[in-house]
Amino acid sequence: MKLPEPCHSTARMLVIGAGKNGKIVIKHLVAKGCTKMVVVNRSEERVIAIQEEIKDAEITYKPLSEYLKCASEADFIFTSTPTDAPLFVKENTADFPPVSSEIGGFRLFIHISFPRNVGACINDLETTSVYNVDDLKEVVAANKEDGLRKAMEAQAIIAEESKQFEAWRESLETVPIIKKLRAYAERIRAAELDKCLSKIGDNIPKKTRKAVDDLSRGIVNKLLHGPMQHLRCDGSDSRTLSETLENMHALNRMFSLETEVSILEQKVRAKVEQAQKSDWDPFITAMRSENKRDGFSMYHVRFI
Repeated sequence: MKLPEPCHSTARMLVIGAGKNGKIVIKHLVAKGCTKMVVVNRSEERVIAIQEEIKDAEITYKPLSEYLKCASEADFIFTSTPTDAPLFVKENTADFPPVSSEIGGFRLFIHISFPRNVGACINDLETTSVYNVDDLKEVVAANKEDGLRKAMEAQAIIAEESKQFEAWRESLETVPIIKKLRAYAERIRAAELDKCLSKIGDNIPKKTRKAVDDLSRGIVNKLLHGPMQHLRCDGSDSRTLSETLENMHALNRMFSLETEVSILEQKVRAKVEQAQKSDWDPFITAMRSENKRDGFSMYHVRFI
């Protein structure tokens, strides 16, 4: 029943009835990109009012007496007008010309009014399909289910991205000591480089000076790579936390970095406790619900 997007502007649309429901259909079609349509109605006044309100589409009025001719020239027929008998039955639609294969090869009748304007017998025709309000409800339910599934997928993606972002943010807790360690190493590198260059003399080519400088930086970076890796902690497990805290204390002590390790330790521990608490929350919620149903309080549950 879904119209291919490339056909939105080329499909021939017919709306029978310019009342409240008909107007809603017209607005929906325009929103989907249908720029031309024919509206059949008993009087022209309502169609003129719709034309004045909706400027983005070419809406042509036809009297109700021409509805069969208009339907034979349409690909989609939406009916929403009160009638004593169905407007379309097998006998008066069997000779309609075929619909283009680009549209799907089927002429679709969608009636959204009561009593119904389209007889069920039309479904017997090979190139015609009929949809009513109940069918549309099924489509809405299917779309809702699909939307819910996509929303759950999006929620899972957001949760994973949030977890990665949180891990990155928490790893920044050790940034102060990393900065001090790198600054300490840079001071030593710069001082030793100056000593080396001063012993060599002032007549060093710029290319050689740059090569020596790059060499010293490369050595420092390679030496710092291991310690830097062991200072990163996302707070996801106690083993990593313990190792990180030990490394923080050791580096601070060995290199006299004068970093407030105790403050960093408190921050990292808080992150781990928060992560562990969130892991237990679903279990605790389930236990409370179960015990409430059985007439017991959660506080009466003892963990062994």
